[in-house]
Amino acid sequence: MTKRIVVETGPLARVEGEGSLLIESDEGGGVEVKLNIFEPPRYYEAFLKGRMAEEVVDIVSRICGICPVAYQMSALNAIEGLYGIDVDEQVKRLRRLLYYGEWIESHALHIFMLATPDFLRAPDVVAVAKSSADLVRKALTLKRLGNSMMAAIGGREIHPVSLKVGGIYSAPTKEVVAGLASRLDSSLEFAKETVRIAASFDKPELNRDVTFVSLRDADRYAITDGRLVSNRGLDIPASGYESNFFEQQVDYSNALRSRTSDGASYMVGPLARVNLNFDQLHPSARAAAEGVGFHPPVTNPFESVVARAIELVHCIEEVKVEAAEYARPADLSIGYDHLEGTGCGVSEAPRGVLYHRYELDGGGRVKKAKIVPPTAQNLIRIEDDIRELAPSILSANPDEARRLSEMAVRNYDPCISCATHFLKLRINRT
Repeated sequence: MTKRIVVETGPLARVEGEGSLLIESDEGGGVEVKLNIFEPPRYYEAFLKGRMAEEVVDIVSRICGICPVAYQMSALNAIEGLYGIDVDEQVKRLRRLLYYGEWIESHALHIFMLATPDFLRAPDVVAVAKSSADLVRKALTLKRLGNSMMAAIGGREIHPVSLKVGGIYSAPTKEVVAGLASRLDSSLEFAKETVRIAASFDKPELNRDVTFVSLRDADRYAITDGRLVSNRGLDIPASGYESNFFEQQVDYSNALRSRTSDGASYMVGPLARVNLNFDQLHPSARAAAEGVGFHPPVTNPFESVVARAIELVHCIEEVKVEAAEYARPADLSIGYDHLEGTGCGVSEAPRGVLYHRYELDGGGRVKKAKIVPPTAQNLIRIEDDIRELAPSILSANPDEARRLSEMAVRNYDPCISCATHFLKLRINRT
């Protein structure tokens, strides 16, 4: 007997973008999984051609309203790397603080508004708020504080405008930065509580041999830059990305999918980062992780919600450290010359590694652009997870089948719109 589960065309609930899902099994036990991303391609790489390098930073931030800083930082790393630009240390600190603000607001949004209803078997966060109003109120406060950091440093909460090639357009005073850190300090205990809450969730059992990929920095937990590393021994600069990873097109999706050079799927994001960089977490975040028995390597992808909570603690603690050492830079930006060549850049978006490559001419215009978002890198892993969960999904009642299917997708916090460069469920039994 053939069984088909179809997540109908239409927006998948609590993700950014639109997609659908098909799970089909045959009587021989084979399972086919297709995560169909039908949102139209957005052609950013095409219309970046001919633009000046200075325009790229603001254009790519429009790719995503949730993680615009990630796109700006990867672009800056690529362009400034090509031009040999090394900005002031305090400018680097401001960029990290801006990125921390993005991580905080994005992680708080995902953990409480998108993922928690799954684990509590609630239809949405409104239902969660009816029984846990204080929890949702604290979560919204934490997200708001992350947004406040982005506004104070980036000029506005969504699509910040302060970053530029060679530096930053404006910088807040030390008092403003100290005030941001002080406000966040009030949410530190809640962030630690979030680790305990996330660890207590009843999660599907799914432990597999996973290839984890993230950035690693010699001096700190990587966020703005670093080398690409994996649990398989990979250790390369950004320029080596396309020699070790490749994209492929499938006929049922507008989003490309990424594999390692040997054809394997891999995982990027919070769980990969925490597994590969556990030793570089702030001691407070490591203590929170160890307090709930989170000891790498953790291979169940559903533990990503715990990893995100651990990173919340890390971010808040690091904001305090960075704020204490901040002084308004004397030089907000430095001069440079346009150079012909190719620049590659990576940074850690909240959802994982984000790769950019730009080929520029001698006048500073873009000849070619390539952008690989984290969601595109995770799509095959998502399908792999669903394939492993298929026996449970196919044998469940319709409501439970829908919940498990959606959880497996939402677990990666996919930004489907970024990946294009749920939901009513119907089960057909034949």
